[in-house]
Amino acid sequence: MTSQIAPPAPTGTPSTGYRLRWAGLAVILAAEVMDLLDTTIVGVAAPAVRQDLGGSDAQIQWITASYTLAFAVLLITGGRLGDLFGRKRLFVLGATGFTLASVLCAAAPGAGTLVAARTVQGLFAALLIPQGLGLIKAMFPPKELGAAFGLFGPILGLSSVLGPTLGGYLTGADWFGLGWRAVFLINLPVGLLAVFAAGRILPADRTDRPARAGRSTTGTDAGTGRIDPVGVLVLGLAVLLLVYPLVQGRELGWPLWTFLSMAASVPTAWLFTVQQRRVLRRGGTPLIEPSLFGKRAFVSALATGLVFFAALSGLMLVFTLHLQLGLGWTPLHAGLSMIPLSIGVVVGAVLSGALLAPRYGRRVLHLGMVLAAAGALGLWAAVDGADGLTSWRLAPALALAGLGLGLIMAPFFDIALAGVEESETGSASGVLNAQQQLGGSMGVALLGTAFFGWARTDGFGHAAGLTYGLVAALLAAAFVIAFLLPRQARPDGEGH
Repeated sequence: MTSQIAPPAPTGTPSTGYRLRWAGLAVILAAEVMDLLDTTIVGVAAPAVRQDLGGSDAQIQWITASYTLAFAVLLITGGRLGDLFGRKRLFVLGATGFTLASVLCAAAPGAGTLVAARTVQGLFAALLIPQGLGLIKAMFPPKELGAAFGLFGPILGLSSVLGPTLGGYLTGADWFGLGWRAVFLINLPVGLLAVFAAGRILPADRTDRPARAGRSTTGTDAGTGRIDPVGVLVLGLAVLLLVYPLVQGRELGWPLWTFLSMAASVPTAWLFTVQQRRVLRRGGTPLIEPSLFGKRAFVSALATGLVFFAALSGLMLVFTLHLQLGLGWTPLHAGLSMIPLSIGVVVGAVLSGALLAPRYGRRVLHLGMVLAAAGALGLWAAVDGADGLTSWRLAPALALAGLGLGLIMAPFFDIALAGVEESETGSASGVLNAQQQLGGSMGVALLGTAFFGWARTDGFGHAAGLTYGLVAALLAAAFVIAFLLPRQARPDGEGH
């Protein structure tokens, strides 16, 4: 598709940035909206899907889980493919496939077909989403990266509210008799716009990628566009062994095989590292750039983000479960109750990206974690043992938590990619996105299990309060780990 559209030639220098960078950022954020909506909107429609299509409990669960699993398994490979074949090409391919898969989901005649279409959707999302961070880093000068990354906060907040709210509305409104199918067709206009705009706005792919240090530009270097298929399979298996039981374990009551599978992921990951070193010694192109793990900012960000995104996913899960299962609120009511969180995220992200993060760096991230933890504790105080809980009673704590989360977004990604070279950006983006998925799966599994365990004995309100306390504890742990991060995001070439 990109060959049929004449994109503008990249203009600008590293100090001024790409001429159409802000329009390009809008295209990337549109893709993020599609992905974030798809991870939140489908759960609301699941009961209507079950009523319409039938299917077993496991099939209904896999309508959500199949997307998450396929996305997580291919994420790192998707990022590396962007390095090898061009991030713009992979972005357009991923957006096109994601949009077509959304149409297949809407047309699914049965639960099994819907699960298969969701799997395809997740695979194309894994090609699409990792390209965003790399494209932003390539388009923006270092002084504007914080502001660019800061816009991810408002998008995350708005999409987290819009997903369940829009899903509940579309399913209930039953426009043109579509019912739940409309939650997938909503991707069609956004996807088509993203594909068209990407071809015209995003900078043209580079064909003169530099060779890895100490290796020629011929043979098996990255410039040849080759990728290691054995590495793809071994890494995919390692991720599958870990993410599959995390996704399914709580629903199945954590049988023994789930723990054995997660344990087996560790030696499989070790086998992957051994295989990657062997590829590098033979002069091939490894799936993950080994040099990334020699960068303090990147490795520290992986550890910090793993804990942070576990806390974030746990907070979102427990909040919606408590309101709908414990209090009997409708999906629309629960979604609207999250508006203060979204407003807080928007305000925090704007303040962080435009004003605070460029000047104060890591200290803004720490402040955000303190505020988010305080908001989680405020939710605990609001829900534990409270009678007649209302949306207004939850609003102050939600707004405080949202403000903290918004403050975190800009410095986190900016610092994580500090010192990452252009040839490493796709690999780094894939690893960072995979880390978010893994952290989210861990948060859902661990905090979801704790919530339901306490709910059986102490009731939903008390269980929600205790789980919010665990969220605050995770944020406190992320606060401590974040001291390993550099104090400031540094432009390329200023060290690692």
